[in-house]
Amino acid sequence: MKFRCCVPLLALLLCGTFEPAAEATVYDLYFLGGQSNMDGYGYVEELPPEAAGPVQGVMIFHGNTSPDGAPVDGRGLWAELRPGHGVGYSTDGQTANYSDRFGIELTFARTLEKLDPDANIAIIKYSRGGSAIDRESDTPYGCWDPDYPDAKGTGINQYDHFLATIRNATSVADIDGDGESDTLVPMGIVWMQGESDASTEETAERYEQNLERLMDLIRAALRVDDLPVVIGRISDSNLYGEKKDSKVWNHGEIVRIEQAAFVANDPQAVLVTTTDNYGYSDPWHYDSAGYLHLGKQFAIAVHGLRAAD
Repeated sequence: MKFRCCVPLLALLLCGTFEPAAEATVYDLYFLGGQSNMDGYGYVEELPPEAAGPVQGVMIFHGNTSPDGAPVDGRGLWAELRPGHGVGYSTDGQTANYSDRFGIELTFARTLEKLDPDANIAIIKYSRGGSAIDRESDTPYGCWDPDYPDAKGTGINQYDHFLATIRNATSVADIDGDGESDTLVPMGIVWMQGESDASTEETAERYEQNLERLMDLIRAALRVDDLPVVIGRISDSNLYGEKKDSKVWNHGEIVRIEQAAFVANDPQAVLVTTTDNYGYSDPWHYDSAGYLHLGKQFAIAVHGLRAAD
């Protein structure tokens, strides 16, 4: 598969980080991003035995989640993938504080290993629950628009924390600790987000254009301008309110239409729609079985895009 590279101004921050090194182990690199259903609300204690242990040989750098306006963070450390990279995970850059939750990363990695047994898999994950793309969103949990000015006037937002995560992850020459430099080859973006942009009709109707811009910026940061993108379609539990019988996302259907439009206009993007079939652990988040299934579907989708190129 051949990808075209682009190096705009934003990507200069990463200049040289993907250069091959002598005797390097080559890793297929995937970025996982979005909001809380990418954070992951599955319960580790509910994992089946075959998914409860480490994913041998798969490396992950999970960036520390930070709010808008906070000093740029992006701290993390490369470690073998294991359960506990769900909501509540944190790190000081030296040690990892694993949570009792998991996200899509476990079955995503295991499925990729089955689809491509010869590949080495590396994951960079940065997501923040409640975050939106549109700068006019009323969410208090952060914005991915690079030009969004936070209330404190610092100009620091989720895109800045994402860039810091990428810089920190790719500045490590030996990600697996075997004493030899490694090479990271970007292979795909997996994006699970959009619920917070469904809060108003105006932000929902701008979702396609906002998503297109953000995906292009993430591709630029990874220096591959046609990098495959897999989008998870948002869904609604219809469990909001005291009677648990009304929509959580007032304009979710508009965002779903906008997500489909983005994929229709981007030959290197695909939409995963199985989210409509999942159960929920609360009004906002899928249950453990949902995350296990969604990770598989994301892996199959990104592998299909790569194979079709």
